[in-house]
Amino acid sequence: MLDGVDKVYANGVTAVRDLAMSIGDGELLVLVGPSGCGKSTVLRLIAGLESPSHGRILISGRDITVLPPQARNLAMVFQNYALYPHKTVRQNLAFGLIVRRAAAADIGARVQRVAATLGLDALLDRKPAELSGGQRQRVALGRAIVRDADAFLLDEPLSNLDPGLRADTRAELAVLHRQMGATMVYVTHDQEEAMTLGSRVAVMRAGAVEQLATPLEVYRQPSNVFVAGFVGSPAMNLLRCRCERTSDVLRIWFGGSWLCTPPVAGDPHAVWLGMRPHDVELASAEADATGNSEADATGKVEVIEQLGPSSVVHVRVDDSLIRVLVASETAVAVEDRVVLRVRREKIHLFDVDSGRRMDWRQESG
Repeated sequence: MLDGVDKVYANGVTAVRDLAMSIGDGELLVLVGPSGCGKSTVLRLIAGLESPSHGRILISGRDITVLPPQARNLAMVFQNYALYPHKTVRQNLAFGLIVRRAAAADIGARVQRVAATLGLDALLDRKPAELSGGQRQRVALGRAIVRDADAFLLDEPLSNLDPGLRADTRAELAVLHRQMGATMVYVTHDQEEAMTLGSRVAVMRAGAVEQLATPLEVYRQPSNVFVAGFVGSPAMNLLRCRCERTSDVLRIWFGGSWLCTPPVAGDPHAVWLGMRPHDVELASAEADATGNSEADATGKVEVIEQLGPSSVVHVRVDDSLIRVLVASETAVAVEDRVVLRVRREKIHLFDVDSGRRMDWRQESG
């Protein structure tokens, strides 16, 4: 648990601000955010590689704030593997146990068990230079796992792998976590890793946690504009729109027409309107020339990104580019005039001043 933790460096830079966060036993908590948001600093604070300026760090109720790294019983996996090049895989896996003076028989059994779990059995007598990047990463994971640690700290462990191998290793890590039931804190800037691996996800910005929730909750109910724009690929469309409240609806001016939704708290005159690209439908403007009253906006296609089974169509509506996710066989071309229809039950509204989420509420009377 982190209790009111701050980290301020000597030059006055604040890396972590008033961080309060509990990590459940057996949980895989992912810290995700843009570069420089403080996520790796949090991991180093937990590991004891950095000292907090204020606050406490506790594991199983034990205050470890001032304990040196070696006294915390934590295992860390670094981005650069940090393997000993002159030692074999077997020796790399066993090194931490040897330093802790474990019994030789116990060392051999634990190394063999972890090697079997990670598919390293046939590689035990090789040295790191003889291994692929994915194999070296598995050795780095194994060296941490072989210890009977209270928790495992992983600092962007897959970032050096190519995309295909990264996806395979990510799946292996998810299976490994389920098998071990171990507590893990995982740092990444890759939101796909965060959403597929995490029991919970902490989205960070400027040293603070913007939202801490399950992956689905972060995706479906982002707490503010930053989280909404950061989580999701393609990214959520966010437009500042004027609006007005009537007796029973909130009317939002979008692309030349009023988009009506249930009311929200207060009486806002402007909102951030959020739309996931797959929640916007695309139709030909010519096919809609009858003046269909359901049309929300008309625009012109400027860019089409081909993604294999799907495409992202960028449509210019007034001064905004709106991303629409469609099937790759959709008949659309650059310069086409198109109509956008928004799935109203899927839109997100955010306060223009605070950026906080605004939830709809039904009113009676």
